[in-house]
Amino acid sequence: MSEVTRILDRVGQGEAQAAQELLPLVYEELRRLAHQKMAREAPGQTLQPTALVHEAWLRLVGEGSPPWNSRGHFFAAAAEAMRRILVENARRKRALRHGAGLERVDGSQLERFPEPSDVRLLEVNEALDELARLDSAQAEVVKLRFFVGMTLHEIATLHGVSDKTIQRQWTHARAWLFERIRPAD
Repeated sequence: MSEVTRILDRVGQGEAQAAQELLPLVYEELRRLAHQKMAREAPGQTLQPTALVHEAWLRLVGEGSPPWNSRGHFFAAAAEAMRRILVENARRKRALRHGAGLERVDGSQLERFPEPSDVRLLEVNEALDELARLDSAQAEVVKLRFFVGMTLHEIATLHGVSDKTIQRQWTHARAWLFERIRPAD
């Protein structure tokens, strides 16, 4: 059992000191993954990689956090936490603001639409929830790849399977998602 897994067990048992020991061991990897994901976001993104990691960390080791079975389980949960944070951020951007959604615009902004990346993120999230009901392994690969930015090799290593297995899951999931969210003709 790795040191990270032992500490995760202690975190799951509610030992506060264990979370402080865990953070230095996983922080850089979480930050690197968040930075990879945020680098692919649309310009003008207000959420920074460090903020994404910190918010995910609070969700992962906060009150009521489940026991972690392994390092892989922890990073899968981190991917899910980051996905939820990005989706919540996209929804918040699209939400109506104070003043019943009215905002001051000049004439050149009359045909203003939500950021395409936010709209796409919400579409992918909905489709991903549907895919998770059909094939949770494929959905997990998409979460780690799309929302965390892990490579297929990193995902294979994390799950202890071959690169080809993850490649097949990624290919099938990508085709399924494309079919699910492509614009109607």
